[in-house]
Amino acid sequence: MSAAVFVLAINLCVAGIFVTAFLLVAVYTRAVSARWLALAYGAGVVNVGLELILPFQVEPRLFSIGIFAAFLLAQAFAVVGLARNYRLEPPWRLLAGLVLVSMIAIVLIIDMDRRSLLRGLGYQGPYALMQLLGMLVVLRSGRRHVLDLVLLVIYALGALNFLGKPFLAVALGPGINAQAYIGTTYAAISQAVGAVLLIANGILMLVILLRDAMVTMTTQTETDPLSGLLNRRGFEDHAEKLLASARRTGVPVSIVVADLDHFKSINDQYGHPVGDVVISSFSKTLMAAADMGAMTVSGAILGRLGGEEFAALAPGSGLNTAQLFAERVRMQFAAEPVIAQAPDKRPTASYGVAQLRPDEGLFDLLRRADAALYEAKKTGRDRICVAEAEHPLPPPVSVGADRRQGSRRP
Repeated sequence: MSAAVFVLAINLCVAGIFVTAFLLVAVYTRAVSARWLALAYGAGVVNVGLELILPFQVEPRLFSIGIFAAFLLAQAFAVVGLARNYRLEPPWRLLAGLVLVSMIAIVLIIDMDRRSLLRGLGYQGPYALMQLLGMLVVLRSGRRHVLDLVLLVIYALGALNFLGKPFLAVALGPGINAQAYIGTTYAAISQAVGAVLLIANGILMLVILLRDAMVTMTTQTETDPLSGLLNRRGFEDHAEKLLASARRTGVPVSIVVADLDHFKSINDQYGHPVGDVVISSFSKTLMAAADMGAMTVSGAILGRLGGEEFAALAPGSGLNTAQLFAERVRMQFAAEPVIAQAPDKRPTASYGVAQLRPDEGLFDLLRRADAALYEAKKTGRDRICVAEAEHPLPPPVSVGADRRQGSRRP
């Protein structure tokens, strides 16, 4: 048995293992990308199988074309799976065009001298282009994590491998005919390098799929489905990390807590579906205000703490910045006709603002912000109150309705 046959047998087993692995991932995570990758390695199994039986064929032309087509489709399916995993639209037209042109080209060059560099480039070139399409998908995703960069490198190495094969074939000789190929040194080297890239790509894609599946599951457990914001658990987890970083760097952090006014009466009068609309509308207002940069810095953590209570934790923001953010949210939300059944009714919310003190934890920060929120509720609602600062300051002005009435928080 030649070295190439031995490597092909290994490739067959490895491809079969990856088919099984990706199918299992598809079943347990329902990832569409895993199905395409299983299909890709399934086409790889067909490719290797045809390679193994090619030496026994009297007329190898059709088998040679089948080998080429199977491997080309395997790479095309892999590109689709990669795009699906990165939540991108696959480059369908490029893939279809490349497959069509490549199949026409292989029919035209299959009978050329196997030692011809032109034939080698025509045969291996489409494979290299498929690798470049894989690189393009990774680059379009914008992901720059270690695993994604390593995948980019593997695709680049794959492209270089296919571009270098024609020159290696000319140097070592690919065999006088298709049947003789499998016994050549060129075949042994080509299949060995292919096996390394096959295994590296398969393992890496499995790890990336599992990583992304875990991220998705974590996001689902941390996200409130109605508002699209973090739930209490997610908010607290992210907030603790942010506060720990702020303590190390000395960056100021402020929090805004909000509670919808008379929310129970909205549910009682219009029904819970309308109450859900009000919650969703307030969440969108909160997110829009954060995206507009009202906090002056990015990285604000937004959450629905439960019921009609919300919170926004902003790094790099002092009391004044957080107060301005709360005022922006208050004005925008109060101006929107949220309830279709009563377009003249404008739901409102009350707000409490507090800035993190040295050595203060999230619990105490929330407690002080809640106290300020309670003050806003007690003094008329639809307003903003600020918690006491670290050092004694003049009594803060309550923003909103207080400003209109000229009152001050005692």
